[in-house]
Amino acid sequence: MTTPFTGDRIVLNDLGFYGYHGLFGEEERLGQRFFIDLQCGVDLTAPGNNDEIGHTVSYADIYDVVKATFEAKRTKLIEALAQNIVTGLFEAFSDIDWIIIRVRKPEAPIAMVRGEAAIELHRTRPT
Repeated sequence: MTTPFTGDRIVLNDLGFYGYHGLFGEEERLGQRFFIDLQCGVDLTAPGNNDEIGHTVSYADIYDVVKATFEAKRTKLIEALAQNIVTGLFEAFSDIDWIIIRVRKPEAPIAMVRGEAAIELHRTRPT
């Protein structure tokens, strides 16, 4: 196994979703935008050398798992949402060794004029 969070990676940034995650009733009722940035540690040597899809994890398939997990279960905390996505990705893709995920919430219910609230998880595949 490679050193966590170094080496090759598949990156998906600024994935936008509309969802109903959050602590407050307004968040559950009205929903809001969320953005997800994702890095998945995958050895990309084989696809780099042979130019064939069968030797890598498809970023389209990663997106599908993120979307399905985001929509499957409402969470109160974005930390739980991020962990659910990480768990789903590890279950779906045995080639992923580690994941860095950031969940951003630009309309968090706090009095900010500009910016966003976010969390970031760094996870390695459970042994």
